[in-house]
Amino acid sequence: MEWKGVLEGRYEMGRVLGHGNFGRVHAARDVRTGRAVAMKVVSKDKVERAGMAEQIKREIAVMKMVSHPSVVELHEVMATRTKVYLALELVRGGELFDRIARHGRVGEGVARRYFRQLVSAVDFCHGRGVYHRDLKPENLLLDEAGNLKVADFGLSALACHARPDGLLHTACGTPAYVAPEVLAGNGYDGAKADLWSCGVILYVLLAGALPFQDDNLVCMYRKMRRGDFCCPPWVTTDARKLIKTLLDPNPDTRVTVAGLLETPWFRKTAPVPRPIIADPAPAPVDPRGNAGDDKDEPPEVLNAFHLISLSEGFDLSPLFEHDPAASPGRATARAGGTRFATREAASGVVARLEALAMGGARVAPSLLMVDVNKDGGDAMEYRPFFSEELRPALKDIVWSPAAT
Repeated sequence: MEWKGVLEGRYEMGRVLGHGNFGRVHAARDVRTGRAVAMKVVSKDKVERAGMAEQIKREIAVMKMVSHPSVVELHEVMATRTKVYLALELVRGGELFDRIARHGRVGEGVARRYFRQLVSAVDFCHGRGVYHRDLKPENLLLDEAGNLKVADFGLSALACHARPDGLLHTACGTPAYVAPEVLAGNGYDGAKADLWSCGVILYVLLAGALPFQDDNLVCMYRKMRRGDFCCPPWVTTDARKLIKTLLDPNPDTRVTVAGLLETPWFRKTAPVPRPIIADPAPAPVDPRGNAGDDKDEPPEVLNAFHLISLSEGFDLSPLFEHDPAASPGRATARAGGTRFATREAASGVVARLEALAMGGARVAPSLLMVDVNKDGGDAMEYRPFFSEELRPALKDIVWSPAAT
Protein backbone atom coordinates (compact mmCIF):
# COMPACT_ATOMS: atom_id res chain seq x y z
CA MET A 1 0.00 0.00 0.00
CA GLU A 2 1.18 3.53 -0.77
CA TRP A 3 1.35 5.66 2.37
CA LYS A 4 0.57 9.36 1.94
CA GLY A 5 2.04 10.86 5.07
CA VAL A 6 2.33 10.46 8.81
CA LEU A 7 -0.34 11.82 11.15
CA GLU A 8 1.03 13.36 14.34
CA GLY A 9 4.12 11.20 13.93
CA ARG A 10 2.04 8.16 14.88
CA TYR A 11 -0.06 6.91 11.98
CA GLU A 12 0.86 6.44 8.33
CA MET A 13 -2.17 7.37 6.26
CA GLY A 14 -3.14 5.28 3.24
CA ARG A 15 -5.88 5.08 0.65
CA VAL A 16 -9.45 6.24 1.20
CA LEU A 17 -11.76 3.36 2.21
CA GLY A 18 -14.99 5.33 2.20
CA HIS A 19 -16.74 8.67 2.60
CA GLY A 20 -19.21 9.93 5.19
CA ASN A 21 -21.25 13.06 5.78
CA PHE A 22 -18.47 14.78 7.70
CA GLY A 23 -15.26 13.28 6.35
CA ARG A 24 -13.47 10.20 5.06
CA VAL A 25 -12.17 6.88 6.31
CA HIS A 26 -8.56 6.00 5.44
CA ALA A 27 -6.54 2.86 5.78
CA ALA A 28 -3.75 3.67 8.22
CA ARG A 29 -0.92 1.99 10.12
CA ASP A 30 0.32 2.63 13.63
CA VAL A 31 4.04 3.30 13.21
CA ARG A 32 4.66 2.28 16.84
CA THR A 33 3.13 -1.20 16.63
CA GLY A 34 2.60 -1.82 12.91
CA ARG A 35 -1.11 -2.42 13.55
CA ALA A 36 -3.43 -1.64 10.64
CA VAL A 37 -6.41 0.57 11.53
CA ALA A 38 -9.26 2.41 9.86
CA MET A 39 -8.77 6.14 10.44
CA LYS A 40 -12.02 8.09 10.48
CA VAL A 41 -11.29 11.74 9.73
CA VAL A 42 -14.04 14.15 10.78
CA SER A 43 -14.12 17.80 9.73
CA LYS A 44 -14.87 20.02 12.74
CA ASP A 45 -16.17 22.77 10.48
CA LYS A 46 -18.72 20.50 8.78
CA VAL A 47 -19.82 19.05 12.11
CA GLU A 48 -20.31 22.46 13.69
CA ARG A 49 -22.22 23.83 10.69
CA ALA A 50 -24.57 20.86 10.88
CA GLY A 51 -25.00 21.25 14.64
CA MET A 52 -23.66 17.73 15.19
CA ALA A 53 -20.75 18.42 17.56
CA GLU A 54 -22.53 16.85 20.54
CA GLN A 55 -23.39 13.80 18.46
CA ILE A 56 -19.74 13.20 17.55
CA LYS A 57 -18.75 13.57 21.20
CA ARG A 58 -21.46 11.08 22.15
CA GLU A 59 -20.30 8.58 19.52
CA ILE A 60 -16.76 8.72 20.91
CA ALA A 61 -17.96 8.36 24.51
CA VAL A 62 -20.19 5.40 23.62
CA MET A 63 -17.47 3.53 21.72
CA LYS A 64 -15.15 3.86 24.70
CA MET A 65 -17.85 2.18 26.82
CA VAL A 66 -18.58 -0.84 24.61
CA SER A 67 -15.56 -3.08 24.28
CA HIS A 68 -16.95 -6.34 22.90
CA PRO A 69 -15.75 -8.90 20.32
CA SER A 70 -18.74 -8.11 18.08
CA VAL A 71 -18.38 -4.31 18.25
CA VAL A 72 -15.83 -2.37 16.20
CA GLU A 73 -13.14 -1.24 18.64
CA LEU A 74 -12.08 2.38 19.06
CA HIS A 75 -8.30 2.37 19.60
CA GLU A 76 -7.52 6.06 19.94
CA VAL A 77 -8.89 9.57 19.42
CA MET A 78 -6.79 12.54 18.32
CA ALA A 79 -7.63 16.08 17.25
CA THR A 80 -6.09 19.06 15.49
CA ARG A 81 -7.49 22.56 15.07
CA THR A 82 -9.64 21.48 12.12
CA LYS A 83 -10.03 17.69 12.32
CA VAL A 84 -10.92 14.88 14.70
CA TYR A 85 -9.26 11.51 14.06
CA LEU A 86 -10.71 8.21 15.28
CA ALA A 87 -8.39 5.20 14.98
CA LEU A 88 -10.79 2.26 14.66
CA GLU A 89 -10.39 -1.49 14.34
CA LEU A 90 -9.87 -2.31 10.66
CA VAL A 91 -12.55 -4.79 9.60
CA ARG A 92 -11.52 -6.06 6.18
CA GLY A 93 -14.56 -8.11 5.11
CA GLY A 94 -16.78 -5.16 4.24
CA GLU A 95 -20.44 -4.53 5.04
CA LEU A 96 -23.00 -7.26 5.55
CA PHE A 97 -25.18 -5.24 3.17
CA ASP A 98 -22.66 -5.74 0.34
CA ARG A 99 -22.44 -9.44 1.13
CA ILE A 100 -26.23 -9.82 0.74
CA ALA A 101 -26.38 -7.51 -2.29
CA ARG A 102 -23.76 -9.61 -4.12
CA HIS A 103 -24.78 -13.11 -3.09
CA GLY A 104 -28.37 -12.84 -1.85
CA ARG A 105 -29.78 -14.45 1.26
CA VAL A 106 -27.58 -16.64 3.43
CA GLY A 107 -28.15 -20.16 4.68
CA GLU A 108 -29.87 -20.69 8.01
CA GLY A 109 -26.68 -21.78 9.78
CA VAL A 110 -24.80 -18.68 8.63
CA ALA A 111 -27.76 -16.46 9.51
CA ARG A 112 -27.88 -17.97 12.99
CA ARG A 113 -24.19 -17.31 13.51
CA TYR A 114 -24.46 -13.66 12.43
CA PHE A 115 -27.63 -13.17 14.43
CA ARG A 116 -26.15 -14.63 17.62
CA GLN A 117 -23.17 -12.29 17.32
CA LEU A 118 -25.48 -9.33 16.68
CA VAL A 119 -27.67 -10.12 19.70
CA SER A 120 -24.60 -10.65 21.88
CA ALA A 121 -23.30 -7.18 20.96
CA VAL A 122 -26.70 -5.51 21.31
CA ASP A 123 -27.37 -7.12 24.69
CA PHE A 124 -23.91 -6.06 25.88
CA CYS A 125 -24.61 -2.47 24.84
CA HIS A 126 -28.04 -2.47 26.49
CA GLY A 127 -26.48 -3.77 29.70
CA ARG A 128 -24.38 -0.60 29.74
CA GLY A 129 -27.27 1.71 28.94
CA VAL A 130 -26.34 2.18 25.26
CA TYR A 131 -28.96 2.00 22.49
CA HIS A 132 -27.68 1.92 18.91
CA ARG A 133 -30.86 3.16 17.13
CA ASP A 134 -29.54 2.58 13.61
CA LEU A 135 -28.98 -1.15 13.32
CA LYS A 136 -28.99 -2.23 9.66
CA PRO A 137 -26.76 -4.36 7.37
CA GLU A 138 -24.82 -1.26 6.26
CA ASN A 139 -23.67 -0.80 9.87
CA LEU A 140 -22.69 -4.44 10.36
CA LEU A 141 -19.18 -5.31 9.18
CA LEU A 142 -17.58 -8.71 8.57
CA ASP A 143 -13.99 -9.50 9.44
CA GLU A 144 -11.71 -11.83 7.50
CA ALA A 145 -12.94 -14.84 9.50
CA GLY A 146 -16.59 -14.00 8.74
CA ASN A 147 -17.40 -12.66 12.21
CA LEU A 148 -19.90 -9.83 12.52
CA LYS A 149 -18.98 -6.44 14.04
CA VAL A 150 -21.46 -3.68 14.93
CA ALA A 151 -20.29 -0.24 13.76
CA ASP A 152 -21.41 3.40 13.54
CA PHE A 153 -22.80 4.58 16.87
CA GLY A 154 -23.49 8.05 15.47
CA LEU A 155 -27.20 7.90 16.31
CA SER A 156 -26.81 6.06 19.61
CA ALA A 157 -28.36 7.22 22.85
CA LEU A 158 -27.58 6.60 26.50
CA ALA A 159 -30.05 5.71 29.21
CA CYS A 160 -29.41 9.08 30.82
CA HIS A 161 -30.84 10.78 27.71
CA ALA A 162 -34.32 9.46 28.49
CA ARG A 163 -36.95 11.96 29.58
CA PRO A 164 -38.63 11.79 33.01
CA ASP A 165 -41.07 9.22 31.59
CA GLY A 166 -38.09 6.89 31.12
CA LEU A 167 -38.39 6.90 27.33
CA LEU A 168 -36.41 8.30 24.42
CA HIS A 169 -38.25 10.74 22.13
CA THR A 170 -35.89 11.53 19.23
CA ALA A 171 -37.16 9.93 16.02
CA CYS A 172 -34.12 8.64 14.14
CA GLY A 173 -32.87 5.65 12.21
CA THR A 174 -33.32 4.19 8.73
CA PRO A 175 -36.99 3.94 7.60
CA ALA A 176 -37.00 0.27 6.65
CA TYR A 177 -35.40 -0.78 9.95
CA VAL A 178 -36.91 1.63 12.49
CA ALA A 179 -39.47 0.38 14.99
CA PRO A 180 -43.04 1.70 14.56
CA GLU A 181 -43.17 3.20 18.06
CA VAL A 182 -40.17 5.41 17.22
CA LEU A 183 -42.33 7.14 14.61
CA ALA A 184 -45.45 7.36 16.76
CA GLY A 185 -44.12 10.35 18.73
CA ASN A 186 -45.10 9.10 22.18
CA GLY A 187 -41.64 7.96 23.28
CA TYR A 188 -39.99 4.55 23.03
CA ASP A 189 -37.75 2.11 24.86
CA GLY A 190 -34.36 2.11 23.11
CA ALA A 191 -33.70 -1.58 23.85
CA LYS A 192 -37.06 -2.72 22.41
CA ALA A 193 -36.57 -0.53 19.34
CA ASP A 194 -33.14 -2.10 18.73
CA LEU A 195 -34.67 -5.59 18.93
CA TRP A 196 -37.20 -4.67 16.23
CA SER A 197 -34.26 -3.68 14.01
CA CYS A 198 -32.61 -7.03 14.82
CA GLY A 199 -35.78 -8.73 13.63
CA VAL A 200 -35.69 -6.88 10.31
CA ILE A 201 -32.02 -7.86 9.89
CA LEU A 202 -32.80 -11.52 10.58
CA TYR A 203 -35.59 -11.42 7.99
CA VAL A 204 -33.21 -9.89 5.43
CA LEU A 205 -30.58 -12.56 6.15
CA LEU A 206 -33.03 -15.43 5.63
CA ALA A 207 -35.28 -13.97 2.90
CA GLY A 208 -32.88 -11.73 0.99
CA ALA A 209 -35.46 -8.91 1.02
CA LEU A 210 -37.09 -6.46 3.44
CA PRO A 211 -40.20 -7.55 5.38
CA PHE A 212 -42.02 -4.23 4.86
CA GLN A 213 -41.68 -2.84 1.35
CA ASP A 214 -43.60 -0.04 -0.32
CA ASP A 215 -42.60 2.90 -2.52
CA ASN A 216 -44.84 5.08 -0.36
CA LEU A 217 -43.32 5.54 3.10
CA VAL A 218 -46.69 6.21 4.71
CA CYS A 219 -48.00 2.90 3.38
CA MET A 220 -44.86 1.13 4.57
CA TYR A 221 -45.28 2.53 8.09
CA ARG A 222 -48.90 1.35 8.12
CA LYS A 223 -47.73 -2.18 7.32
CA MET A 224 -45.17 -1.94 10.13
CA ARG A 225 -47.77 -0.80 12.66
CA ARG A 226 -49.99 -3.76 11.68
CA GLY A 227 -47.10 -6.23 11.58
CA ASP A 228 -48.17 -6.95 8.02
CA PHE A 229 -45.48 -9.18 6.50
CA CYS A 230 -45.05 -12.76 5.37
CA CYS A 231 -42.03 -15.05 5.16
CA PRO A 232 -41.05 -16.89 1.98
CA PRO A 233 -41.67 -20.65 2.00
CA TRP A 234 -38.03 -21.62 2.55
CA VAL A 235 -37.89 -19.94 5.98
CA THR A 236 -38.31 -22.66 8.63
CA THR A 237 -41.16 -22.69 11.12
CA ASP A 238 -38.92 -21.93 14.11
CA ALA A 239 -37.35 -18.99 12.29
CA ARG A 240 -40.80 -17.65 11.34
CA LYS A 241 -41.92 -17.79 14.97
CA LEU A 242 -38.83 -15.93 16.14
CA ILE A 243 -39.15 -13.23 13.48
CA LYS A 244 -42.82 -12.76 14.39
CA THR A 245 -41.95 -12.18 18.06
CA LEU A 246 -39.27 -9.65 17.08
CA LEU A 247 -41.46 -7.80 14.58
CA ASP A 248 -44.30 -7.45 17.06
CA PRO A 249 -45.63 -3.88 16.57
CA ASN A 250 -46.53 -3.74 20.27
CA PRO A 251 -43.28 -3.08 22.17
CA ASP A 252 -44.87 -4.29 25.42
CA THR A 253 -45.31 -7.82 24.05
CA ARG A 254 -42.22 -7.89 21.82
CA VAL A 255 -39.73 -10.58 22.77
CA THR A 256 -36.87 -9.61 25.10
CA VAL A 257 -33.29 -10.82 24.81
CA ALA A 258 -33.91 -13.26 27.67
CA GLY A 259 -36.91 -14.72 25.85
CA LEU A 260 -35.08 -14.75 22.53
CA LEU A 261 -32.26 -16.85 24.00
CA GLU A 262 -34.75 -19.59 24.89
CA THR A 263 -36.33 -19.91 21.43
CA PRO A 264 -35.72 -23.21 19.58
CA TRP A 265 -34.25 -21.49 16.51
CA PHE A 266 -31.72 -19.49 18.50
CA ARG A 267 -30.72 -22.45 20.69
CA LYS A 268 -30.34 -24.92 17.83
CA THR A 269 -26.86 -26.38 17.63
CA ALA A 270 -25.02 -27.57 14.56
CA PRO A 271 -25.00 -31.36 14.00
CA VAL A 272 -22.09 -33.04 15.75
CA PRO A 273 -20.16 -35.42 13.46
CA ARG A 274 -19.92 -39.00 14.64
CA PRO A 275 -16.60 -39.59 16.40
CA ILE A 276 -13.95 -41.67 14.69
CA ILE A 277 -13.26 -44.80 16.75
CA ALA A 278 -9.56 -44.84 17.54
CA ASP A 279 -7.36 -47.12 19.60
CA PRO A 280 -8.61 -47.81 23.11
CA ALA A 281 -7.76 -45.04 25.52
CA PRO A 282 -4.98 -45.77 28.01
CA ALA A 283 -5.94 -46.63 31.58
CA PRO A 284 -6.83 -43.53 33.61
CA VAL A 285 -4.08 -42.09 35.70
CA ASP A 286 -4.82 -41.43 39.35
CA PRO A 287 -4.39 -37.70 40.02
CA ARG A 288 -2.66 -38.60 43.28
CA GLY A 289 0.20 -40.21 41.34
CA ASN A 290 -0.81 -43.90 41.46
CA ALA A 291 -0.26 -45.91 38.33
CA GLY A 292 -3.86 -47.09 38.16
CA ASP A 293 -3.04 -50.81 37.72
CA ASP A 294 -4.28 -52.09 41.08
CA LYS A 295 -7.21 -54.33 40.13
CA ASP A 296 -8.33 -54.76 43.73
CA GLU A 297 -8.77 -51.02 44.28
CA PRO A 298 -9.68 -49.02 41.14
CA PRO A 299 -8.15 -45.55 40.99
CA GLU A 300 -10.40 -42.67 42.01
CA VAL A 301 -11.11 -40.44 39.02
CA LEU A 302 -11.61 -36.78 39.90
CA ASN A 303 -12.77 -34.11 37.51
CA ALA A 304 -11.90 -30.43 37.84
CA PHE A 305 -14.95 -29.64 39.95
CA HIS A 306 -14.10 -32.37 42.44
CA LEU A 307 -10.71 -30.76 42.76
CA ILE A 308 -12.22 -27.34 43.46
CA SER A 309 -14.30 -28.79 46.28
CA LEU A 310 -11.50 -30.90 47.80
CA SER A 311 -8.47 -28.68 47.48
CA GLU A 312 -6.85 -26.46 50.07
CA GLY A 313 -3.64 -25.96 48.15
CA PHE A 314 -4.60 -24.70 44.72
CA ASP A 315 -3.44 -21.23 43.86
CA LEU A 316 -6.27 -19.83 41.70
CA SER A 317 -4.64 -16.48 41.04
CA PRO A 318 -3.34 -17.49 37.56
CA LEU A 319 -6.90 -18.39 36.56
CA PHE A 320 -8.86 -15.56 38.10
CA GLU A 321 -8.34 -11.88 38.48
CA HIS A 322 -9.29 -10.81 41.98
CA ASP A 323 -12.26 -8.49 41.63
CA PRO A 324 -14.09 -7.47 44.80
CA ALA A 325 -16.71 -5.60 42.77
CA ALA A 326 -17.19 -8.30 40.11
CA SER A 327 -17.70 -6.17 37.04
CA PRO A 328 -20.98 -6.66 35.11
CA GLY A 329 -21.15 -9.32 32.44
CA ARG A 330 -18.71 -11.76 33.98
CA ALA A 331 -19.52 -15.13 35.48
CA THR A 332 -18.24 -15.02 39.06
CA ALA A 333 -17.31 -17.66 41.59
CA ARG A 334 -17.14 -17.40 45.35
CA ALA A 335 -14.87 -19.78 47.23
CA GLY A 336 -13.96 -19.52 50.89
CA GLY A 337 -15.53 -16.07 51.18
CA THR A 338 -13.46 -14.59 48.33
CA ARG A 339 -14.98 -13.54 45.00
CA PHE A 340 -13.14 -14.03 41.75
CA ALA A 341 -14.08 -13.12 38.18
CA THR A 342 -12.73 -14.64 35.00
CA ARG A 343 -12.90 -13.84 31.28
CA GLU A 344 -11.61 -17.31 30.35
CA ALA A 345 -14.00 -19.85 28.88
CA ALA A 346 -15.15 -22.59 31.21
CA SER A 347 -13.40 -25.22 29.10
CA GLY A 348 -10.12 -23.35 29.56
CA VAL A 349 -10.56 -23.15 33.32
CA VAL A 350 -11.37 -26.85 33.52
CA ALA A 351 -8.36 -27.80 31.38
CA ARG A 352 -5.97 -25.77 33.51
CA LEU A 353 -7.35 -27.16 36.77
CA GLU A 354 -7.00 -30.69 35.43
CA ALA A 355 -3.43 -29.91 34.40
CA LEU A 356 -2.72 -28.76 37.96
CA ALA A 357 -4.14 -31.99 39.31
CA MET A 358 -2.15 -34.18 36.93
CA GLY A 359 0.96 -32.25 37.89
CA GLY A 360 0.76 -33.44 41.46
CA ALA A 361 -1.31 -30.79 43.21
CA ARG A 362 -2.08 -31.77 46.81
CA VAL A 363 -5.65 -32.89 47.42
CA ALA A 364 -6.71 -32.45 51.05
CA PRO A 365 -9.85 -33.80 52.79
CA SER A 366 -11.52 -30.42 53.12
CA LEU A 367 -14.73 -29.06 51.67
CA LEU A 368 -15.40 -25.65 50.15
CA MET A 369 -18.77 -24.39 48.96
CA VAL A 370 -18.55 -22.85 45.48
CA ASP A 371 -21.41 -20.56 44.43
CA VAL A 372 -21.48 -19.56 40.74
CA ASN A 373 -23.86 -16.81 39.70
CA LYS A 374 -24.40 -13.94 37.27
CA ASP A 375 -24.15 -10.53 38.93
CA GLY A 376 -25.50 -8.58 35.93
CA GLY A 377 -24.69 -7.40 32.42
CA ASP A 378 -24.56 -9.57 29.33
CA ALA A 379 -26.85 -12.60 29.58
CA MET A 380 -25.33 -13.96 26.35
CA GLU A 381 -22.02 -14.57 28.14
CA TYR A 382 -23.49 -16.33 31.17
CA ARG A 383 -26.34 -18.52 29.89
CA PRO A 384 -24.28 -20.72 27.50
CA PHE A 385 -21.58 -21.08 30.18
CA PHE A 386 -24.11 -22.17 32.81
CA SER A 387 -26.37 -24.41 30.72
CA GLU A 388 -23.91 -25.90 28.22
CA GLU A 389 -20.65 -26.12 30.17
CA LEU A 390 -21.06 -25.78 33.95
CA ARG A 391 -24.26 -27.77 34.48
CA PRO A 392 -23.17 -30.80 32.37
CA ALA A 393 -19.77 -30.85 34.07
CA LEU A 394 -21.41 -30.97 37.52
CA LYS A 395 -24.08 -33.58 36.76
CA ASP A 396 -22.15 -36.40 38.45
CA ILE A 397 -21.65 -34.59 41.77
CA VAL A 398 -24.78 -32.46 42.18
CA TRP A 399 -27.38 -33.88 44.55
CA SER A 400 -31.06 -33.14 44.02
CA PRO A 401 -33.83 -34.08 46.48
CA ALA A 402 -36.14 -36.84 45.33
CA ALA A 403 -39.59 -35.72 44.21
CA THR A 404 -42.35 -36.35 46.74
